[in-house]
Amino acid sequence: MTSSPSPTRTYAEFTARQPARIRARSVARDLALRGLSLGRRIGGRGWIRFPYYHHVFDDERRGFARQLDYLRQFGDFVAIDDAAAMLASDDPVDGRYFCVGFDDGFKCCAENALPILAERRIPAIFYVVTELVGRSFAPDDPTARDTFGFLGRSTSLDFMDWDDCRALAAAGMTVGSHAATHPYFDRIDRAAAMLELTRSRETVERETGRPCRHFCAPYGLFDPTRDPALAGEAGYVSFATGARGLNRPGDGAMHLRRDHLLANWGIHQVRYFMSAGDR
Repeated sequence: MTSSPSPTRTYAEFTARQPARIRARSVARDLALRGLSLGRRIGGRGWIRFPYYHHVFDDERRGFARQLDYLRQFGDFVAIDDAAAMLASDDPVDGRYFCVGFDDGFKCCAENALPILAERRIPAIFYVVTELVGRSFAPDDPTARDTFGFLGRSTSLDFMDWDDCRALAAAGMTVGSHAATHPYFDRIDRAAAMLELTRSRETVERETGRPCRHFCAPYGLFDPTRDPALAGEAGYVSFATGARGLNRPGDGAMHLRRDHLLANWGIHQVRYFMSAGDR
């Protein structure tokens, strides 16, 4: 009998089959950003930024904690409900705020990110793909490889289950929707998009016993003239995108700009990306 692969525990395992040229490009990019980040600062006031992650593996915990501690020097952390309310208001905000998020619902985020967040009393939102909750994928599975960029060689890609989601909610975190099946919203018709929105929201609410009011577009891609409004019709109060940048009160919460981070990045990379667009 063939045994099941063990879960992916480290970023090195997640990227085990990454081509050497990609690794070399990452090193070169890191060196370039060390120079570009010099003189950068997280400044200005009256904005909200949404740093977000896909994974916090065992070997990324220290880096994740360090990044949170660094960001705390420049602003306060707020929950997604509060962030959405501030952005929907025309009232000025005298301060700087961060709202942390996680896309996809990888198991490692419940295991590794939650304790670090709870210890620091930092709220966060976890966007889950409802039909993948509780699933585990072998290293050669096309869904894991093509949809989530999994390049593991001998370990599995595991997603949090509903008990994990309920534990997140009990700890003061928010569980949002990343759709039911993780489709490209810019490639599906209106009826299919509405089904993804409503089915996933209803599933999250049924399984967690909490409202599901926040949606994140899979791949960060969507029809800007259709999907934010469609999400509003489906009962959501925020719509997260893949575009980088800061958000200000009056911008509204149905086109959130977010900043993708990797938990193993150095502070110079965080400083570079989180200072972009300050004004």
